Amino acid sequence: MIEVRGVAKYFGRFSALRDLHLTIRKGEFVAVFGRNGAGKTTLLRILAGLSRPSSGTVTIQGQSSQSPQNARGMMGYLSHNTALYGDLTALENLRFYTRLFGLAADDAALVKRIRQVGLMGREREAVRNYSRGMQQRLAIARAFLHDPAILLLDEPFTGLDQIGTEFLKLYLLDAHARGNTCIMAIHDVPLGYELADRLVVIDKGIVAVDVTRAAVSLDEFQRRYRALAEEQADAG
Repeated sequence: MIEVRGVAKYFGRFSALRDLHLTIRKGEFVAVFGRNGAGKTTLLRILAGLSRPSSGTVTIQGQSSQSPQNARGMMGYLSHNTALYGDLTALENLRFYTRLFGLAADDAALVKRIRQVGLMGREREAVRNYSRGMQQRLAIARAFLHDPAILLLDEPFTGLDQIGTEFLKLYLLDAHARGNTCIMAIHDVPLGYELADRLVVIDKGIVAVDVTRAAVSLDEFQRRYRALAEEQADAG
């Protein structure tokens, strides 16, 4: 479903990604690990069409990820940046994004989504009054309004309260069971291992580890991940 071929991304002299290759099949749940600055966020932004690679190609079902009307319409992107408007209410935020997605702005359906993320009764309150965890919960509802086939998640559990954490875990497991493709950058190794069926580590801008969860225990994967981090620290 997703083909990443020889992708590099440079910021001046700094190389965030270099000759990265990755193939993701339809319905896979891929957890992407790596130290800070390894290139996880850069990769997700390129997949989402929010950034262009310096070289290489990314295709989504045979179409360029840079195509705003085709590939991007299949994707939902969630990061620790909520992309919400503080002066608008929860309902107004979802109405706005619904129209951006070209969907019918059905308030009853939007209120149902607000209820699903545990914010019922607060839908007409300005988002600036929400706690960080509440804002992140609303961001979950916003990101998946159009029921995307591909979920791109950049540290999605950052800042979430317990209600939001449990909701997001259940949502992702359900989406995976329904055949959605999920790519999630995450620091929490046990949580990533619990949710994903494929584990990828990016190191020095390339894929350093790519294994299925069925092929490796959590302890063994953690040992391999720590060894890479220690090797990087020694090199630094």
